[in-house]
Amino acid sequence: MARKIPGYILVLISLFSLIQCAKRGMPEGGPIDEEPPKFIKANPENYTTNFDKKEIRIFFDEYIKLDKPQQQIIISPPMDPKPNIMPLGLARKDIKIEIFDTLEENTTYAINFGKSIVDNNEGNPYDYFKYVFSTGSYIDSLIVTGTVKDASLKEPSGAISIMLYEVDSTYTDSIVFKDTPRYITYSQDSTFTFSLENLKEGSYKMVGLLDKNSNYLYNPKSEKIGFVERTITLPTDSVFQITVFKEELEFAPKRPSILKGNQILFGYEGSPDLDSLSINLLNPKPEGYISRVVKDAEKDSLYYWYNIRPESDSLTFEVVTPTTRDTLLARLGKLERDSLKVTTQTGSLTDDFKFKANTPIIEYNEELVSIMDQDSVQVPFNTAFDPLKNELVLKFEKAPASNYQVSALPGAITDLFMATNDTIVQSMRTKALTDYGTVILNFQDLDSFPVIVQLTDTRGKVLAEQYSESTSNFTFRYLNPGDYLVKVIFDSNENRKWDTGNYLKKVQPEVIKYFTDTLEVRANWDTNQPIDLN
Repeated sequence: MARKIPGYILVLISLFSLIQCAKRGMPEGGPIDEEPPKFIKANPENYTTNFDKKEIRIFFDEYIKLDKPQQQIIISPPMDPKPNIMPLGLARKDIKIEIFDTLEENTTYAINFGKSIVDNNEGNPYDYFKYVFSTGSYIDSLIVTGTVKDASLKEPSGAISIMLYEVDSTYTDSIVFKDTPRYITYSQDSTFTFSLENLKEGSYKMVGLLDKNSNYLYNPKSEKIGFVERTITLPTDSVFQITVFKEELEFAPKRPSILKGNQILFGYEGSPDLDSLSINLLNPKPEGYISRVVKDAEKDSLYYWYNIRPESDSLTFEVVTPTTRDTLLARLGKLERDSLKVTTQTGSLTDDFKFKANTPIIEYNEELVSIMDQDSVQVPFNTAFDPLKNELVLKFEKAPASNYQVSALPGAITDLFMATNDTIVQSMRTKALTDYGTVILNFQDLDSFPVIVQLTDTRGKVLAEQYSESTSNFTFRYLNPGDYLVKVIFDSNENRKWDTGNYLKKVQPEVIKYFTDTLEVRANWDTNQPIDLN
């Protein structure tokens, strides 16, 4: 006789079965997917000729997405308007390209995806996939290769756009400001090399651009440019090098504005010779009117100070350089001006002691300044005043591991408003020689002079510098411990500074070479380093 199984027993059995099934089917952690997506097919096929479609589909073996497509995907020649490329956001197993431009006849187009194609789960990139088609009967196959450098850095700070412009009857050098190039590619991040492919026979101008806004147009205010001087004729076996540089802008003063009482801010663009620049007030000047111009320590700005306010709500100025003359208007307001505050910069064994002020210094009295050493012996000194920096420099011989006391009595410093300093007493101590390191550089291959040899930190800040018209051996003493780079400027115009290039004038920047290794400077240690810049 069959017995009926109670309902609660059936429920327990069902729950137990579900738990067992769940245990058997529970996924276990496996290896992370490190494989990039695989290309399956394209419609139309890659390297299609006589192309006349408005849509392209590219299929992969797994779900993919596009990472930073605006920066990664390059279409050469550019299409206008740009095509619509999906996916944008949602993952899918294909890329869909909708073409809106009327394509040129008998032209090879290349769509280079860079590293934008990644799988949806782990982000593994399918590097440098390229889809190529031609509206004519054949695919252009010429290639140009080369390398990129940065004129002022050890290596470029980002990918450089390498562009070819067709040199025909309509070509002018100003094309880089207003028209997109015929062909374009990016330099590789790690090797700083480039390859322009699927090019047609012809004559071209090659330009490199650190294209910050990715619009393929040169903006001198924010971008770096480089160029190959000669016209390139394809086909060619030559390997090209492009050095990008930041141009010096033409001097252009900005509209002045009142900053504080008796202080007007003049911003500017460019790199003028400030020693030859003057700011002249055109309004009638009150009796006893005095003005001074001070340079901002960090910004491209000048501060125009005046002691007596003219009887006007606005002032008209003339800003004059050897090559420019601008008339500018500044409206005045009622603001409080700064009161004199004098600070000090104590210096070191190799750096000078300085007095700095927040209002313009117009007079100083050396007799009210004194320097005493640790034996209370007065130390002789010389003074030098820099009006643009608004600082008074004290120059004196300093011994290692020694204490000094610099004093300035009231009246030692007088500012534009006839205010004087309070008593200043500042102590300073120099380091021992054992706290410093020495670097001795012996260059093996300096083949032209003069040169400027610089030691910089790893960020490029110049920490020491020497100039040479003949010698290949340099000794740098009193260096703080740390990592240094060796930088050599070949001063071709002999003006003792590095000069950048100019694209329209076809001037390349002065050559800079770096020693490939980083020098470690240790305290109480001499580093003797042979240098081969090649």
